[in-house]
Amino acid sequence: MKKIVLYTMMAGSLVASSGCKKNYLETQPTDKVDNAAIFSTTANASVALNGIYRYMFERTTTTSSNAQGKPGVAGILLGIDHMGEDLHQANATWFTSTGEATYVSARTDTHASNLYYFRTFFRMIGNANYIIANIDKAEGTQAEKNRIKAEALTLRAYSYSYLVQFYGTRYNAAAKPNTQLAVPMPLLPTDSRMPRVSVETIYAQIVKDLDEAIALNVTTVPNKTHINVWVSKGLRARVALTMQDYPNAIKFAKEIVDGNAYPLMSQADYQTGFNNIALSEYMWGSNPTTEQGDTFGSYYAQIAYNANTTYQRGTPKRINSALYNLIGANDVRKKMWEPAPTTTNFPLPTTAFVRVPYMSRKFSVKTVGDPSLGDFPWMRSAEMHLVLAEAYARSGGQDPAAQNALFALVSKRDLTATKSTNTGQALIDEIMVNRRVELWGEGFRYLDLKRLNLPLDRTAVPNYTATSVNNVMQIPAGDNRFLFLIPRDEINANPNIGPQNP
Repeated sequence: MKKIVLYTMMAGSLVASSGCKKNYLETQPTDKVDNAAIFSTTANASVALNGIYRYMFERTTTTSSNAQGKPGVAGILLGIDHMGEDLHQANATWFTSTGEATYVSARTDTHASNLYYFRTFFRMIGNANYIIANIDKAEGTQAEKNRIKAEALTLRAYSYSYLVQFYGTRYNAAAKPNTQLAVPMPLLPTDSRMPRVSVETIYAQIVKDLDEAIALNVTTVPNKTHINVWVSKGLRARVALTMQDYPNAIKFAKEIVDGNAYPLMSQADYQTGFNNIALSEYMWGSNPTTEQGDTFGSYYAQIAYNANTTYQRGTPKRINSALYNLIGANDVRKKMWEPAPTTTNFPLPTTAFVRVPYMSRKFSVKTVGDPSLGDFPWMRSAEMHLVLAEAYARSGGQDPAAQNALFALVSKRDLTATKSTNTGQALIDEIMVNRRVELWGEGFRYLDLKRLNLPLDRTAVPNYTATSVNNVMQIPAGDNRFLFLIPRDEINANPNIGPQNP
């Protein structure tokens, strides 16, 4: 496996210190260059770390037919939400042609979108590996070394957490050890052309990295674009939920909720467009500047209701109408979609914009006149409330705690709400409805279908347009279509990769 050297578009000083041209850094295998000088100081290592964060929101693919569809990791998260049934569109366009909504990209080993997912996260891992391997020897304070190392460990765990879910079958706690193959697991800059390892092995490494990052207890970071201990704990809770490790999901989510470092948004803030990293419940997010924006290739250019781009003007995103009807009348989240938009109740920048029933207004561009700028939330504290509620509900005998955890969130979204009296499966169903509504558009639904071994059923969505997904309307639980094929480029380059997924 090739690992790309320290991809960054912002690190002029990094390029200068290495003596390499930018395009060399972007394209050459890491075994062809000595990077020791890049990590000689914590200041230089911080530049490399910033490059990973920048890479997360940039459009980096060079495949013209796929370029605008993939604005970094946010584009991947939008793509996998199109693989569910809750976020959809009225006509066949971008996320049909790029293959996510139709499950073509996942099941085609030569597909550009599939390769983009694989490459993006492995580039992040390769860069994190360099930082982790070198930071202890860097010149700088111990506090800075700890901060940089904890962030890099969490970024590596974050990247593997997606790769294992895409390219491995679901983790099943009842069938440990999960010996089914996932992806290669390079942990050192010198690791190359490695075989695939098991799902169990990948998750064990994710947990190890996160526990090490948490132990470093980094509470002070430059800003919310960086990972602190709360974010590491949040990812630990998210991963534990995926592993059906409900005690640890409860432990880490509860620490975040009880710590209240990221209080839930007010109802007024909830309606401001989910575009500002300063919002109280943003734990971690991207924060591109206007100069760093990508006019037509950003996340907000593809989902913000008022993004003045060809794609958004003609193809607004909308919610599953059956799900919308389950939202309480006084719930602020009911206002995030419009069942019958008109020029009066849904004003838009120009007459070129199309209106469709149940279209979204959850996401808005940050600056009037900029068709793409917004701060994407990699993690919000609302998710932690939902993790806590679900983990309690699935633990058995903890329904009262699950009711309390759910009410802590719902009571902020609906000021007239009362605590749920549901128990058992009915309580789990209520929590999952809130999860689907709350995290709509943020990249969770496909992953939830897969981790819970649920079927995809778009026929139960009254307003789903079958032709927008080439009539891919139902996929049974556990079907191979939920499993991504390993990209052909990787198989061709790595003779040790092992067998292709079924």
